[in-house]
Amino acid sequence: METVSSDFALKILNDDAERIKLLIRNQQNSLCISQCKAFEEVVDTQMYGFSRQVFFAERIGILEKGRGQQMLSDLEAELNGLYTEIYENQQEISEEE
Repeated sequence: METVSSDFALKILNDDAERIKLLIRNQQNSLCISQCKAFEEVVDTQMYGFSRQVFFAERIGILEKGRGQQMLSDLEAELNGLYTEIYENQQEISEEE
């Protein structure tokens, strides 16, 4: 059985976090983010899956617990920032109309 380095596991987790961010960024020009429950559920599902990956990496010892929790917190904060930015942009457009 091959061993997995912490650096490799961290790279995989960071790649997955970036994929989730990209999912939201690609929808910025769409009203779907603020009005589509299905999109919200997709993001929630992706976040849940990511949290399970982090938990697994922590449990098998290839990721420090504090580091995994920080990754989740950072991702959630960034996603909240993206949601806020999109919401504010849509509010500005609505006010201009």
